[in-house]
Amino acid sequence: MSKVCELTGKKPLVGNNVSHANNRTKRRQLPNLKEKRIWIPEENRFIKMRISTSALRTLKKNGYASMVSKKN
Repeated sequence: MSKVCELTGKKPLVGNNVSHANNRTKRRQLPNLKEKRIWIPEENRFIKMRISTSALRTLKKNGYASMVSKKN
């Protein structure tokens, strides 16, 4: 399963682990994704989504309809 937020499109970032001796190895910084059931009042049903926690906070503030309209 991909590590991508379904609302914002956040994906893993790529960087380096840097040791004390300045050796560098690749690493991935994963987004903080949660699987949530979200109530859609317009459709009168729940949907299940994998969204980041920051998107979840914005969703609670603005609502599902405004977030989907901004995405497109």
